[in-house]
Amino acid sequence: MLRNRSTFAKRRALVIGLVALLVFGGAAYALRSEIRNVAEQIIGNDYQGTGTGETTIEIVEGDDGEAVAQKLVAAGVVKSFRTTYRLILEKNPTFYPGTYRLGLKMSSTAALAALASETNAVVNRVTIKEGLRLKNVYATLSKATGIPVVDFQNSASNLSDFNLPTEAPSLEGYLFPATYNFGPKSTAKSILLAMRSRMDQELVAQGVAPADVHRVLTLAGLIQKEARIESDFYKVSRTFLNRIEAGMKLQSDATVSYGVDGNTVSTSAADRSSDNRYNTYRYAGQPIGTISAPGAVAIDAALNPAVGRWLYFCAVNLETGATVFSETYAQHQVAVRQWQAWMKENPGYE
Repeated sequence: MLRNRSTFAKRRALVIGLVALLVFGGAAYALRSEIRNVAEQIIGNDYQGTGTGETTIEIVEGDDGEAVAQKLVAAGVVKSFRTTYRLILEKNPTFYPGTYRLGLKMSSTAALAALASETNAVVNRVTIKEGLRLKNVYATLSKATGIPVVDFQNSASNLSDFNLPTEAPSLEGYLFPATYNFGPKSTAKSILLAMRSRMDQELVAQGVAPADVHRVLTLAGLIQKEARIESDFYKVSRTFLNRIEAGMKLQSDATVSYGVDGNTVSTSAADRSSDNRYNTYRYAGQPIGTISAPGAVAIDAALNPAVGRWLYFCAVNLETGATVFSETYAQHQVAVRQWQAWMKENPGYE
């Protein structure tokens, strides 16, 4: 019995040893397998470096890390969805909508870094200056984006798309002048809507009531064209408001020029007799619509005119913008003669 018991003990020990060997061996195998998988993900399932060639991917509103990783793989930018997605979960980067220029066969780290850099965004950057007329806004946008002017004109003709006040005859003055970045897939309509939305943001920021929008923008567009330097914007605003309150016509050459599609500072007798509702020599009050794209300062000036009793103003130096503001017509005539003398000495200005 002792011998049998000893034999049984030996056999049991052998079995336990074999089981232990299998357990530890299995664990070692599993560990080696996990290491191999990690190494494969880090090295074998990822390209190295910043890649070669060029491609683009588009990030749209609502894309999460999974969608971004899938797009990177589909475009041939990165090698492994799993590797890239795990890195996104680890780093938790922020992705902004837009089109981005990347290389082919980039490491996941390099690809994500490229998406975070503004220099890789494919955009058409365009600056719309204050005081531009709508037709010049279209020309500037067309040059920057390659979209034909006629596309902007056609899109703008559907006024109901732009949430304009009922008094507005066109989009003139309702597109905020600023610097914009438009993606390569932007359309004429989407661009105009973005600029229209930016104007609404400015109006809200300055506290313009919806019922006052057209009146304020019409005055602001006039100020933008007539004032030569920003410090005079508020005095020009007051001068126009004083004339309206006094029952005087505005008699603005800028509105006359707009009405006859002219481009000069001065106007002719024929221009001033033209029968159009922008002719403030002929019709009292403000013109029927704005004549240029007013910026933030012009809007502020329309809302907050300077204090003064001026009824006239005249630019006496078109190069420096120096302007004389007068309370009486006699004072104004002196300024006019000063302007005429300057024009005679500087025939290049019209």
